[in-house]
Amino acid sequence: MSIAITGGTGFVGRVLIDRALASGVTVRALARQPQEPREGVEWIVGDLGDTGALAELVAGTRAVIHVAGLVNAPDPCQFEAANVSGTLAILQAAMAEMVPRFVFVSSLSAREPDLSAYGLSKAQAERLVRASAIDWTIVRPPAVYGPGDREMFELFRAAKWGVVPVPAQGRASMIHVDDLARLLLALVPAGEGVSHRTFEPDDGRPGGWDHAELAQALGAAVGRKPRVLRLSRKTMDRAAKVDGWLRRDKAKLTPDRVGYMCHPDWVVSEGARVPAGIWQPDIETHEGLTATARWYREQGWL
Repeated sequence: MSIAITGGTGFVGRVLIDRALASGVTVRALARQPQEPREGVEWIVGDLGDTGALAELVAGTRAVIHVAGLVNAPDPCQFEAANVSGTLAILQAAMAEMVPRFVFVSSLSAREPDLSAYGLSKAQAERLVRASAIDWTIVRPPAVYGPGDREMFELFRAAKWGVVPVPAQGRASMIHVDDLARLLLALVPAGEGVSHRTFEPDDGRPGGWDHAELAQALGAAVGRKPRVLRLSRKTMDRAAKVDGWLRRDKAKLTPDRVGYMCHPDWVVSEGARVPAGIWQPDIETHEGLTATARWYREQGWL
């Protein structure tokens, strides 16, 4: 079996390719630049705006797993071009080649599209997927962490420094990247339990994590007991302006991110859980955080 993957050079995509190859699945993966040859992987050079590359990517494959997407941008308008237009382009390519399955990696933020341009772009992309003629499944991951991630890494580093800033209130779910990759592959076969469904997976922790609890778990992973700073929306808005001034287009805390970070409920919905017979999380989060911190240290990041 061969599957097509977008975003194969990114954090989730790299782990997904590893998992696919370990399962005996061959991969055709989209990449903006030429990649090192790898057995079982055919790299297609191009992007989501290259219709020729997309046609080559999906031709003859059993399924498309659409992982590619923009998660952070200095200009909110960039989200629509990357996440909405890009999803439409890969959908059209898949339908033109009569690919039987389409698995779309969305975001839990799509549940509250009024809070951020990012969440709105993911919600709009979901609507395109649902309106298509292809057999689809949508996955809305919460916060994804694991070796190689540069987004959550900033919180690990803050914990190592001894102070972790968090929103003043709220809870959120988590998932390890390896568990997410296993889920995406488990959804490739069509079936009554997965077709035309939207799932919200997590680490199996009921009620998710209070922000302060997660900060302490991050501290334990790096061998510290950090001070937790609960920040108001006003303070976070100010911090976003400072981050934008200091890091310009590389800022991690953008005004758009503040919009959804301050929402009090980013816990997955019970009614949107994946059926246990199809997938269950394997990695307990305390253990996963510790292993991730170890990887960061081995790479010299921490």
